[in-house]
Amino acid sequence: MRGYPLPFFSSGARIDADLYLPDGAGDGPYPVLIPCSGYQGQKIIHPERFARALTRAGYAVLAFDYRGFGLSEGERGRLVPQEWSEDVRAAVDRVSAHPKLDADRVGLIGWGLGGGVVVHEAADDDRVKAVACCNGIADGFESTRKMHDEASFNSLLARVEADRGHRSEHGRSEITNPWDIVRLDLDGKTNGYVGEELYKAHGFGTGVSLESADRLLRFQPWEQVAKISPRSVLIVHGVENQLHKVDEAQRLYDTALEPKQLELLPGRGHTEWMLDEDPTFKHVIGVLDTFFQSAFADEIAA
Repeated sequence: MRGYPLPFFSSGARIDADLYLPDGAGDGPYPVLIPCSGYQGQKIIHPERFARALTRAGYAVLAFDYRGFGLSEGERGRLVPQEWSEDVRAAVDRVSAHPKLDADRVGLIGWGLGGGVVVHEAADDDRVKAVACCNGIADGFESTRKMHDEASFNSLLARVEADRGHRSEHGRSEITNPWDIVRLDLDGKTNGYVGEELYKAHGFGTGVSLESADRLLRFQPWEQVAKISPRSVLIVHGVENQLHKVDEAQRLYDTALEPKQLELLPGRGHTEWMLDEDPTFKHVIGVLDTFFQSAFADEIAA
C-alpha cells in the first residue's frame, strides 16, 4: 500500500491523518473507508491494521488520531465520543473533496467505542453510504455498568458527580486512570492483549478526564442507528466479548432498520483476535469487503 500524510481540521484542531492507497491500481477514484479506533485508540493500532488489509482489496483508507490523542491537536485526556463524532465528520469532509477518492463511495468502520461513534456520525450524514460497527457499544451507560462490579461502578458514578461541581468551579476536570472508567481487569483476554499489544503504541494508556466518563455515560448510539436507513449497516461482534457484551450488538441490530446485517463471531472475545494474520481477523476483512462492495453497488444503482 502507498501512504502519505493527509491532515485535516476538526473544530479548529489539526487532526493527524494518513491516506493509504492500493498498490498498482491506477489513480482512482477509489472507494474510501475510514476506520475509527476505540477507547484510547490511535491510528497506528487498529486503523492502520484495517488499512493494511483493505487496501489489498482495492479501497483507499484514511487513518487518523482523534483530537487530543496521538499526534493530533486538542486537550489531552479529553475523550468525548460526541466530539469524536465531529472528528469523523471532518474526516468525511476531507476525503469527499479529494480528487483521487470517490465521494459517492465513502464508508465508515468503527471499533469498540468507535463503533458507537460511527453510528452517531452517519445518522446525520448521508454522504456516508455504509457503516460497519465492530465490537461496538449501543448504550454508553449500560456498556460501562456491565464492565464493573457494583462497588466500582457506584464509586465511578460518585466521582463523576463530584467532578461536575469541581469543574464548574475551577474549569478543569480531574484526570484519572483510563481503566477506572473502562475496567479491563474483569476481561482477562482483553486485558492481556492490551498489555502485550496496545501498550506498544507511544502514549497509549494515558489519563482520561472524569468529564469524559460523564459524557460517555450519556452516549446513546442505539437511539441514532435507525436514522442510517436506507443506507446499509453491518454489526460484527464476538459472542464471548466480555468488555462490550454481545447484547450491545443485538440492541443495535434490533433497533436498526433495513438493510442491516449481523455477523456474530462464535468463541471470540473483544480484541484478542486483532492480529494481521489471525484467521478471525481475516474472516472479518472478507465480511467487510463483501458488505462494502454490495452497499456501494446498491448506491450506484440507486
